[in-house]
Amino acid sequence: MVGIRQFNEEHTLERALEVFWRNGYGATSMPELAEATGVQRGSLYNAYGDKQGLFLAVFARYQKGFLAAASETLAPADTRSALKAFFTFAIASMKSGEAARGCLSTKTTVDENASAEPIREVLRGMVDGLESLLAERLRRASEPLALPVADAARLLVTLTRGIVVIERLYPETDRLQATADALIELIVPPCPAN
Repeated sequence: MVGIRQFNEEHTLERALEVFWRNGYGATSMPELAEATGVQRGSLYNAYGDKQGLFLAVFARYQKGFLAAASETLAPADTRSALKAFFTFAIASMKSGEAARGCLSTKTTVDENASAEPIREVLRGMVDGLESLLAERLRRASEPLALPVADAARLLVTLTRGIVVIERLYPETDRLQATADALIELIVPPCPAN
């Protein structure tokens, strides 16, 4: 029937996510997406318009899930513990998969073939969403911060992007977490002993 999708959209978006994450936006083709999802190309075009439209649908779903999970990691009352849990989650996310897959948003940001404004807009939305979550958490800190909240949140998000790149050279989780821990200690310094 016209206007009714004849495929399971959740399954399709999940399978397409795996392909975009593994290959990158530019290196992913519609035939690959059709094969991975089990949905004919014509049906994908009818549902999403083109590869960019499918990516935007995939990324919206990914972003919602990632930000919800990131928000949960920031629940601990102690700010240092909350930030450490956030980075543990971010590092685990980029290292998951058969081969460490990195970060979908960072991988797409540096992809020369993903420079269309609608894609850049959703990528900025992801960064802004992370900054907002972190700033909200830092505003609730009972410990003194070494930086203004907005600056600290931006610096934390910037490090998440940098860790993705460094992970390609130094994939050891302990090293990545130690880098994050060092930044956390600078932003939320330990209280001096009396």
